[in-house]
Amino acid sequence: MTQDPREVDIANRWTILGVLCLTRVVMGYQFQSVASASPFLIDDLGVSYAQIGTLIGLYMLPGAVIALPSGVLTARFGDRRTAGYGLALMGAGGAVMSIADNYSLLFVGRLTSGVGGVLFNVVITKMVTDWFAGREIRIGLGIMLTTWPTGIALGLLTQSALAEAYSWTWVMAATSGVSFLAMAALVSVYRPPPGHAAVQHSRPALFALPRRELIGASIAGMTWGVFNVGFALFFSFSPDLLADRGMSAAGAASLVSIGMWVTVFSVPLGGLLAERTGRPNAIAIVSAVASGTTLALMSVVDVPIAFVVAFGLGIGGAGAIMAMSAQALSPENRGPGLGLFYTWYYVAMAIGPAVAGKGRDITESAAAPVLIGASMFVFVIFLVAAFQVHQTRVSRTTPSTSR
Repeated sequence: MTQDPREVDIANRWTILGVLCLTRVVMGYQFQSVASASPFLIDDLGVSYAQIGTLIGLYMLPGAVIALPSGVLTARFGDRRTAGYGLALMGAGGAVMSIADNYSLLFVGRLTSGVGGVLFNVVITKMVTDWFAGREIRIGLGIMLTTWPTGIALGLLTQSALAEAYSWTWVMAATSGVSFLAMAALVSVYRPPPGHAAVQHSRPALFALPRRELIGASIAGMTWGVFNVGFALFFSFSPDLLADRGMSAAGAASLVSIGMWVTVFSVPLGGLLAERTGRPNAIAIVSAVASGTTLALMSVVDVPIAFVVAFGLGIGGAGAIMAMSAQALSPENRGPGLGLFYTWYYVAMAIGPAVAGKGRDITESAAAPVLIGASMFVFVIFLVAAFQVHQTRVSRTTPSTSR
């Protein structure tokens, strides 16, 4: 008896999504490695908190250059090959960091991993979209979005303990190993969806966006970037704050990881709420207020478990903020527009942690980076409001345009 091709297609796309999500977990796990190993890097190599912040942000810095032309790379080399290259670079960078005996080698390894992470992050979104376009696309992308905090939470749970039991070099070696395993899994399993021919696209018009869409995508990208800086400062520097109050490094990291696990459920639920209410910008503002208030209180009040859970719930508006790009861009301009969107995101993520680390050095207070994280959500509120004003003006001047 011949199986219905549509049933095979459905089974295949969920298998593909599962593999892609597992590989994307690796990216979050590797991103967290520097923050988890930071006390040991400071003790062993004498690096400063500002240098730790720079290493954290360095994972995102290549995106400022690579995000825009990434579509050209994918069209030239194909999705699977480009993603494989990205994972290979992530593995190579982790290997370099595992043998580093000075800050310069750490810098080179982290930068290499960051280049790979950007390549992989951009192309995996396209892969999921290709398989789920027109069919449960929000479910597919929503599930994919939760893999980043899942990887970070796994890092918080395991990396500090691994560094304490053996060495921080084992943490970096572990990120290298899982990156190469993920590459093998993706290259072995992934294929494009049926009927999706690998065509060579014309060079995208990176700078030909209409002014209204360029402004909208830029505000949306800034908002997503600043929101994620606040999120990153929570899971990167909250363990240091808790350790400063007397917790062990492993215990502090495990506690903060609870908030990350909460986001695995709160983010999809927040997206559903935004869709059902039809007020995504209001949901985004409520999310920013809740997250910023929680971080501010966490910096001065010692009730960590309550604030960790509250922050995980507050961050649930991430989907509404991510969807701002879709509001700003017409379908024909989503390629270059999303490249611009991600450029702002990567710039913010490269700069924010370094500024927070510098603040830690200057003030000599473990609470300083957490307070800086809280301030990021204040900026989110103003940016969402600016985006709403811009979109209202666009709708008045172009009433016939539909999104």
